[in-house]
Amino acid sequence: MQQKKQLSLFDLSMIVVSLVIGMGVFRTPVNVAAKAQIPELFYLAWFIGGFVAFCGALTYAEIGSRFPVTGGYYKIFSAAYHPSIAFAINCIVIISSAASVAAISIIGAEYLSKIILPVDKQNETYRVAIAITTILVFYFINLLGLRASSKTQNVLTVIKIGMILTLICAVFFGGQTQTVTPIFKTATSALPTWSDYGKALGLCLIAVSFSYAGYAQTINFGGEVKEAKKVIPRSIIIGLTIIVILYLAINYVYVKVIGFEELKSAESIAAILASKIFGPAGFNALSVIIFFSVMGYVNVNLLSNPRAMFAMGEEGALPKIFSRMNKKTEVITISLTVFTLIAVVIIFYAKTFDKILNYTIFLESISMASSAATIFILRKRTANLDKKTIYTVPLYPILPIIFIAAYTFVAFSIYADDQNAALNGLFIFVGFLVIYFVSRWFNKK
Repeated sequence: MQQKKQLSLFDLSMIVVSLVIGMGVFRTPVNVAAKAQIPELFYLAWFIGGFVAFCGALTYAEIGSRFPVTGGYYKIFSAAYHPSIAFAINCIVIISSAASVAAISIIGAEYLSKIILPVDKQNETYRVAIAITTILVFYFINLLGLRASSKTQNVLTVIKIGMILTLICAVFFGGQTQTVTPIFKTATSALPTWSDYGKALGLCLIAVSFSYAGYAQTINFGGEVKEAKKVIPRSIIIGLTIIVILYLAINYVYVKVIGFEELKSAESIAAILASKIFGPAGFNALSVIIFFSVMGYVNVNLLSNPRAMFAMGEEGALPKIFSRMNKKTEVITISLTVFTLIAVVIIFYAKTFDKILNYTIFLESISMASSAATIFILRKRTANLDKKTIYTVPLYPILPIIFIAAYTFVAFSIYADDQNAALNGLFIFVGFLVIYFVSRWFNKK
């Protein structure tokens, strides 16, 4: 069934922003500051992260332009490498996304419950109920069709951008005077070498890369975008430009308002900014900000991940039922329902999923590098396309190589910092490979 082209440039740009900006901007700066130890390395990590993200955005812009299909993040691996690789990586992405949706829904529920519930009802049972209700509300919105869910996403993303801009305004309400000059310390207390700075930068880039990740999944919408070959590249570039500007600005404000030494161990950095602006009512204002971020993140994942499952169903990696589409609304009903159920089930185990998510960060770095590398294969296979009708990345092949090298560096940094997380990520990957080949063998039988 041929899908209608429903997504505009604005729609897809807002999807890009929401795929990237979740809860990370309110948490990861603390980790980055602790690993960086000095402000110069802190700012450098966020700047490099933004530059690498732009290299990736331009690379994925060309991939999406040359390969505009629904479920593109699955199909690009399948076409360029092998369906088993596509299956394993996308299963990890889907499960980690569902786990993220579950965990972040719980966090949003914790903030909202403190506003709407009396003290005696602010317990785990009610928080779980709020989290599940949030997911189900957006599940039903997505059942109405892509038009309804994308317009809802536009509103939530605009509100989210407005909220972050409001927090940035905290810099005008007075910053903190730095009382201690930060010093870079080594394990042996010797003077730091370039190698020490390099290792610290690598650890910083783990959290920074996590904060910038997500925009690659924009290519999942390739089959539903108006003038896809033009709109996909532009939306990725526009969306990421907004993200980089917001990230650099708010991290500057964190340092100026909170103080760099205090930032290293601060518990709720967004709350501090909100209190600067709104005073005692700052916590309530922050709670609203967090909940809107949660709603946008939940909705965009319900938009994106079922499309990867749809592509896997189309190619037979999952049962064909996953590729079924409602003829009236063009909703991928089965895939959407299954992804929602996974997220709801995980909510009851969200607290134990932190370790699983840590294992998958290593593989996500590998998947980003390997998916970007498909541009070299695609260029050869689609050399017949008119270059006037597609986007081509500037300074090719330099920018794709920078992006691939950066994520490879992050993967090695994770391995050096936590071997168990990296190895367990590989074991999970191999496990999904085995599942793929066993299921194919049973299908042949």
